[in-house]
Amino acid sequence: MVRVTTSDRRSVLRAGTGLVAGGAFAAACSPSTSSSGAAARHASSSPASGSPAPASPGSAPASSGTASPTRAPARPLVAPAPRAFPRQPAQISHGPLGRSRVALTFHGQGEPSVARALLGEAERHGARVTVLAVGSWLDAHPDLARRVLDGGHDLGNHTQRHLDINAMPKAEAAAEIAGCAERLRRLTGSIGTWFRPSRATRASPLVETLARRAGYPHVLSYDVDSLDFTSPGAAAVARNILGEIRDGSVVSLHFGYADTVAALPAVLDELDRRGLRAVTTTELIG
Repeated sequence: MVRVTTSDRRSVLRAGTGLVAGGAFAAACSPSTSSSGAAARHASSSPASGSPAPASPGSAPASSGTASPTRAPARPLVAPAPRAFPRQPAQISHGPLGRSRVALTFHGQGEPSVARALLGEAERHGARVTVLAVGSWLDAHPDLARRVLDGGHDLGNHTQRHLDINAMPKAEAAAEIAGCAERLRRLTGSIGTWFRPSRATRASPLVETLARRAGYPHVLSYDVDSLDFTSPGAAAVARNILGEIRDGSVVSLHFGYADTVAALPAVLDELDRRGLRAVTTTELIG
């Protein structure tokens, strides 16, 4: 039996200040969830402008009375591109069954401090995860793209506004995929390693085709649903995962929910006990 202890809960929640238990910071991806309401509340406008323009090459710095320290430029990100796996189907829901590996995949949206807490907890256990980011979330928190990649995790595309992409007309669905892909490219130099449809377990044939045209050879689904977006309590989230997970499983989780933060230490401890290594989806499939 898996228990989520008070110390587990406190140690992780300490890293995510301001988190309200059960708070729905991210719109759920269950196909039964309406695409209006929560999704509309979380749709982000275009990124804010107004950052100071960079100095022209060769222009002299403004003079001051004292020398100011020189700040090293940010290291450019070199993100991997999507890979085609010829032996895998167009829509991938699990990896090879013969290896003791699993992929924990997070729908990337919600309070940044919660995302950082979850990533930090995974890294303390030596785990690597896959983050499918919403484009509007990247607009609001572009630094999180670097945080994910610097931690050795996969970063992928979860549409621009997190609406019901399977129900959209062709042009609108294509724009949702392309919009998030462009933000990933701008931030990381790549469109991301994976595409996952928003508000659906699997992509419709049309969305699958549009994703392939956008540069994603595969659509990433999953075979284990944590149901964390229903806020069932940390113990229930852990049971949902650990009762179904097996070699090669791809698990659906979300940033932005207190239950996920509180459950993760117990889940990772139990995976270690079972000899199941949490890796990126690229490592799982490759």
